Amino acid sequence: MIKLKRVDDKRSSADGVRYLVERLWPRGIKKAELHLDDWIKDVAPSPELRKWFSHDPGKWAQFRVGISSSSIARRKSASQSVKPRGKEP
Repeated sequence: MIKLKRVDDKRSSADGVRYLVERLWPRGIKKAELHLDDWIKDVAPSPELRKWFSHDPGKWAQFRVGISSSSIARRKSASQSVKPRGKEP
């Protein structure tokens, strides 16, 4: 099961493996504070798509389509590098 959390949400013992899926590191947060298993930049929306969206709720539907269509290849590539804990050969 995949659960989504904001980067500033408190860590929980039920979190399991934790990935940050974002191109930019969150401001004001030290890497050690997040207790991440990996930072997967390549799956996040492209800089061009982020700039176009500009947090405009009216663009959300198009933004979702843009994420899906522009990052399928990047997701496949990233998914090959992400391995769940305990599954390494």
